[in-house]
Amino acid sequence: MDAQVLSYIFVGASFALYIGIALWSRVGSTKDFYVAGGGVPPLINGMATAADWMSAASFLSVAGLLAFTGRDAAVYMIGWTGGYVLLALLLAPYLRKFGRFTVPEFIGDRYYSRVARVTAVVCLIFISFTYIAGQMRGVGIVFSRFLEVEIETGVVVGMAIVFCYAVLGGMKGITYTQVAQYCVLIFAFLVPAVFMSIMWTDNPIPQLGFGDTLNDGSGLTVLQKLDQVTVELGFTAYTSGTRSMIDSLAIVAALMIGTAGLPHVIVRFFTVPKVSDARKSAGYALVFICVMYTTIPAVAAFSRLNLSESVNETPYAEAPAWISNWENTGLIAWQDKNNDGVIQYRAGAAFNPVKPHFTGERGQHGERLLSNTATESANEVYVDRDIMVMANPEIAQLPNWVIALIAAGAVAAALSTAAGLLLVISSSIAHDLMKRTFMPTISDKRELLYARLAAVAAILVAGWFGINPPGFVAQTVAFAFGLAGASLFPPIVMGIFSKRINNIGAVAGMLCGLVFTLSYIVFFNFVSPELNNAEHWLFGISSTGIGAIGALLNVVVAVVVSRLGDAPPQAVQDMVDDIRIPAGAGIAHDH
Repeated sequence: MDAQVLSYIFVGASFALYIGIALWSRVGSTKDFYVAGGGVPPLINGMATAADWMSAASFLSVAGLLAFTGRDAAVYMIGWTGGYVLLALLLAPYLRKFGRFTVPEFIGDRYYSRVARVTAVVCLIFISFTYIAGQMRGVGIVFSRFLEVEIETGVVVGMAIVFCYAVLGGMKGITYTQVAQYCVLIFAFLVPAVFMSIMWTDNPIPQLGFGDTLNDGSGLTVLQKLDQVTVELGFTAYTSGTRSMIDSLAIVAALMIGTAGLPHVIVRFFTVPKVSDARKSAGYALVFICVMYTTIPAVAAFSRLNLSESVNETPYAEAPAWISNWENTGLIAWQDKNNDGVIQYRAGAAFNPVKPHFTGERGQHGERLLSNTATESANEVYVDRDIMVMANPEIAQLPNWVIALIAAGAVAAALSTAAGLLLVISSSIAHDLMKRTFMPTISDKRELLYARLAAVAAILVAGWFGINPPGFVAQTVAFAFGLAGASLFPPIVMGIFSKRINNIGAVAGMLCGLVFTLSYIVFFNFVSPELNNAEHWLFGISSTGIGAIGALLNVVVAVVVSRLGDAPPQAVQDMVDDIRIPAGAGIAHDH
C-alpha cells in the first residue's frame, strides 16, 4: 500500500478518534468547559499537558532548525525545556491553589481591577493568536504533502477538526483528546528516529546513537561526520555557532519566561482536584516532554546527513522521488544556475527572496520554473526547514507506514496545541470579559454559549493566520513566547511573591512590556526587515530574544509605579499570603 493511501487511513483514523472522544465528553457546564470539572487525574493531566505544550514547533520545526543551523538552534530546546521547569516550580501549584478558571481571572482578582483583567485578556489574545498561527501553518504543511491538497485547504480541514472537539468538548474533551494525541505524536516521532539511528550507527536508541560512531567504517562519530560534511559544502561547522552570547542568553531567557507565562499551559493546572496533584502532573508532564526533547537532536543530525547524501551532486533526472513529491508543495525547490542538470547543494541562499513561487511551467530538466531571481551563491536548492521531520522518512527510504505515521503525528502535535489555545481565547472572552466584567448577571448556560461562539470566531481568525503566517513555525511560536514573557509572566510572578505591587503598577507594566516587545518584533520582521541584523538590534538582541528585555521593562515599570502609589488593600495582601502557604500546612488551604 502506498504512502498516500496509508496517510489517509492513519490521519482519518486519528481524526475519528479525536471527534469520538469529543462527542463522548461533550460538556454542559462552564466548569467542565473551562477546567474539565477540576477532576482530571495527575497522570492523565501530565500527558495532556505534554501534548498541549509540544506543538507543531516541537514536532516539526525544532529538529529542522537544528538540522540547518546546528548549535545555534540549541537555544530553542534549552529555553523551552527550562521554561517548563520554571513553570512547574514557580507558578503551577500557587495558581492551582488560587482556584480560578483563567490567567486573566487571577490577574483581575489579585490586582483588584477590571482594567487589569481586560489588559490581561488583550495580552493573552495577542499571544494566543501569534502562537496559533504556527500551529495552523504546521497543519497546512502536513496536508499539502501527504493528502495532496493546497496548504490553504489543509488549514481549513484542520479548523473543522478543531471546531468539533474544542467547541463541543471544551476542556474536558480537549484533555482526553490530548492524551490520545500525545500517544500518536510520540510514537510517530520515535519510530523513524529508531529506524535512522539503526541505519547510521546500528544503535536502536536515538539518544545514544546521536553520539555514537558511524557504521560506515570511517571511524567518525555522527557529529564529526556532520562537521566534515557541512564544512565541505561551505557551511559553518555543525557543532560551532555564529550567534552572539548576549543574543543566545536573551533568547533562552525569553523562551523560559515565555513558557512559564503561556496561558494555555497554565490553565491545565486548574483541571486537577487539588494543589498536590498540580505538582504531580507537572512532574509527569516533564517526563513525557523529555521523551521527545532528548530525541530531537538525534533526528536533526540524521536528517542533515540524509539530506546532504541524498541531494548533493545528483542529476535532477535521477533525483529520488521525495524531491518531486515535496517540490509539488512548493516547500522544496531547485533552480539550475549553471545549466548542467545536476543539483548543487551549497552554502548560501538559493533564491531571492528566499521563498520561491512556481510560475506554472516546467524547465528543460522537468523542474518547476520559479518567479524568483537567482542569487549569486552556488547553492541551487531551497528547503523549507519545517519539512525536515516529515520528509526525513522518505529521504531515508523508510517503509510507507512510517511516512504515514509521521503525517498523523504532525497533525496531532499541531491540533493538540491549537485546541488548547482556542479554548484559552474563548474562555477569556466569555468568562473574563463577559461574565466577570461587562455582563455579570448572565446565566451559566448563556456564558457557555458565548464561550462556544468565541471559539468559532477564534478558529476563523486562526485559520487566516495559518494561511498567512508571519514566519516559519518555530520562529512564529518563539514570537508568541516573547510576548507571553514580556506581558503575562511578570504580573503573575509578582502577584504571587510580592504584596506591594498594586493594580496601576501591574497594568502599566503589562502594557509597556507588550507594546515594546510587539513593536520591536513588527519593526524588524515586517516594517524594515532589511535592518534585521545584529548591527541594528538593541544591545545586539534579535526579535526572538527581545521578550527578555520586555519582561525586565515590565518589572521595572510595575515596581516604580507601585511604589509611587498606595499599597494593595489588606485583603489582597492576605490573599497573597494564603496562596503561598504550602498545601500540606492545612487541609483548609488545599482547595
